[in-house]
Amino acid sequence: MPAPEAFMNAEAAVARLKELYSDATGFLAKAFADAVAGKRPASRMRAYYPEIRMTTTSYTRVDSRLSFGYVAEPGTYVATITRPELLGHYLLQQIELLIQNHGVPVWIGPSSTPMPLHFALAGTADPVVPQEGALTFALRDLFDVPDLVTTSDDIVNGSRVMPDGAAPLGPFTAQRIDYSLARLTHYTATDPDHFQNHVLFTNYQFYIDEFEDYARKMLADPESGYTSFVAPGQQEITTADGVITPLPRLPQMPAYHLKRPNGQGITLVNIGVGPSNAKTATDHIAVLRPHAWLMVGHCAGLRNSQNLGDFVLAHAYLREDHVLDADLPAWVPIPALAEIQVALEEAVEEVTKLEGYELKRIMRTGTVATIDNRNWELRDQSGPVHRLSLSRAIALDMESATIAANGFRFRVPYGTLLCVSDKPLHGELKLPGMASDFYRTQVARHLLIGIRAMERLRAIPIERMHSRKLRSFDETAFL
Repeated sequence: MPAPEAFMNAEAAVARLKELYSDATGFLAKAFADAVAGKRPASRMRAYYPEIRMTTTSYTRVDSRLSFGYVAEPGTYVATITRPELLGHYLLQQIELLIQNHGVPVWIGPSSTPMPLHFALAGTADPVVPQEGALTFALRDLFDVPDLVTTSDDIVNGSRVMPDGAAPLGPFTAQRIDYSLARLTHYTATDPDHFQNHVLFTNYQFYIDEFEDYARKMLADPESGYTSFVAPGQQEITTADGVITPLPRLPQMPAYHLKRPNGQGITLVNIGVGPSNAKTATDHIAVLRPHAWLMVGHCAGLRNSQNLGDFVLAHAYLREDHVLDADLPAWVPIPALAEIQVALEEAVEEVTKLEGYELKRIMRTGTVATIDNRNWELRDQSGPVHRLSLSRAIALDMESATIAANGFRFRVPYGTLLCVSDKPLHGELKLPGMASDFYRTQVARHLLIGIRAMERLRAIPIERMHSRKLRSFDETAFL
């Protein structure tokens, strides 16, 4: 294996990472193609992920305003790296900050973590790895396969020691990232390359139609800065009259991407209904290190003073979704993030033309309750209603707290702006006729507010938006 090399230049370091990764994946792709063609190798074919390693002996304090880009104490720190072409802009930024803040080189070389064949061939035109038993040889006899030991969330959940005794430099191992990149393609029917840094989540397909209409308007405007629109099935258009053919069968969580250079556009994912989908989507999108994600969906209004179509800006979350209890206990508070809250409120003011006290006519701020039982209304009301009243909740849904909690866990800025679509405690249930009228009049405005909020957040430098509220006592240097 090649020896590690020291770099004081981030661009050169990233270039070396790309070279090592390309060599490793190329080696495995050729070895697998040969094996499938009948040229079985005499021994195991193994390649390793590249890694970044840094050692510092100083307690030198850095700018106290920073939330990432430095290590807190002396030691050796390491991160295994995958897909440096896809993550190149992110890696360049993180390495630059590390060198700038500590004045020591980063060392780039092969790691001791084998690269699974499945991940080495992902996203390439090389042969797809078949299921076990479809080959004439046992795959595990010749190639490495995914290993759950290095595919966990141990780092983001608090583990701070790598197998060789070093501390983690980044929030995810290479195998954990590869696993999620493969899952993203499966669940959304779009490649990870298309995902943008600003992600909107919704729980209704109605928002998708409006998003495509908005995207076509942006592509018709040469001053918009948007360059293309991508729909499931890798369908990409660059002009307003481009043709997108609906898929005969949509994926579980279809994603749509309005792209700008360097990933500065907007992605919209329809996660459907329920906390399980919300967790699944955010578990995987997190490895792309988005700058922010927001939930723009529908909710039940819990106050008699609310009207259908009113907005709810979440300032707190009552977590009864339970899907994250093992990773982030429900007693952990999920704080509101100032930059996100301001961007959302300003976007509501811009789109509705209301401000100050007048804005209170159509928007409430407060606690959003997220539950895991869609038909909670059919239970004995004394228990649920009493808890909701004690929490001072003003709205209820099945996704928002999950998305916010996973944002907190993965250190991704988060926020929630919901639209009241029914009031079950006050006899206004979501019925077909009411729903059609509501959706027709409110979806476009709600989506536009989400887009305007993201455009405001795009103007904030990433190091200022990533709040220290998201960082623990002993954090990884990489965002």
